[in-house]
Amino acid sequence: MEGKWMKQTAAAALMLAMTAAGGAGLIYHKAEVKASTPPARQEIVYLHVDAPTPTSMDGTVSAKDWRETYPYIVDSLWDNSKNDYVTSYLEEDPYLVNIYEGYGFAKDYGSARGHEYCLEDVAATARPHPKANCLTCKTPNFARMVQERGVGVYSMPFDDVMSMMEESVSCYTCHGNNPGDGGKLTVTHTYVLTALGDAVNDIQPAVMACGQCHIEYHFTPSDSETMMPYHDVAGMTPEAILQYYNDMDFADWTQESTGARMLKAQHPELETFLQGRHASLLTCADCHMELTRAEDGTVYHSHTLLSPLESKTILSTCTTCHGSTDMVTFVHSIQSRVTARETEVGNKLSGLKDALAAANAAGSLDEETLDQVRAMYREAQWFFDYCYVENAEGAHNSELAYRCLDTSESKIDEAMAILE
Repeated sequence: MEGKWMKQTAAAALMLAMTAAGGAGLIYHKAEVKASTPPARQEIVYLHVDAPTPTSMDGTVSAKDWRETYPYIVDSLWDNSKNDYVTSYLEEDPYLVNIYEGYGFAKDYGSARGHEYCLEDVAATARPHPKANCLTCKTPNFARMVQERGVGVYSMPFDDVMSMMEESVSCYTCHGNNPGDGGKLTVTHTYVLTALGDAVNDIQPAVMACGQCHIEYHFTPSDSETMMPYHDVAGMTPEAILQYYNDMDFADWTQESTGARMLKAQHPELETFLQGRHASLLTCADCHMELTRAEDGTVYHSHTLLSPLESKTILSTCTTCHGSTDMVTFVHSIQSRVTARETEVGNKLSGLKDALAAANAAGSLDEETLDQVRAMYREAQWFFDYCYVENAEGAHNSELAYRCLDTSESKIDEAMAILE
């Protein structure tokens, strides 16, 4: 079977958010903290000129401005526009339409394109987005608005805020307005410190810069603020996050046909990676941002985000642990197995949804029993979705992927035993 990872360009399949070259210290908005020391790596030489004056309306130093200081890096950033292919997961995996019934993802769910398209795609999606919080990770201008005006921005009308946005994910997202000091890594999303506090010290800068967007998140019921559902790395497991949502009695939507209060996982790349064996060895930049040498000798991390399987330079670092293993074949075999398992479990989950909907409509079970099955269905869907929406298809953490799918299937079987 051709899984969803095979139908995307390599940049879309495994890409993470932009990070800086060289593993510089990490700056957090309005609070500089001591970051853990990143792994040693090749020294980076930057072409550097005087920092530009911001030209955007809100004072954000745009990519065009940054190019005056880092022309090679920004040109490579703009090359992400070549990743413009989109595949519909709803067409590829039709059972998703049934599972997501009553939620926006049943209407529109496609693969991600290059960061250049973030604003264009969020504006065009068929998923309803009445509030501006849908812009959280799509543009640096929104992050700056939140920094300056507070969390009330999240509840503003989408169309009103969208009209003020000037560029998609860009330099400011990961570096703030810091071109003159070497482009230090910067977390520009305020919810990171709200959720993690001092625990940010436990995460590598070149991981957190990506992870501020590539996360599982929810919108808070009180003010629609984007928020992480944990307070430290230990709380980033799917089990702990589920408990977090259960404790706050949170649901993304109530499914009419089943009566179940459902959760929709987002894209937990940060959480999945940090729970895996590679987190102590590598950062997102090590695998997704190839070291490149320009004709004039300048060495820089390319910001054209790619699969490490497309880079001989990056693959060569894998041999430190994997020896002579053919990494392309090895990783593809993991992704093929995970994708096949997703299809198997996803179809079983769709069957449980139909059986629960039928029981709910027939009134054949008392409400207490129905609620018991609804809870099992909610959990089964959560663990399935947590694996499905994580874009590496097992490459970041295959053990976690299999655990999620096995847990989902176990809960499906338990629920079906009651319904049958």
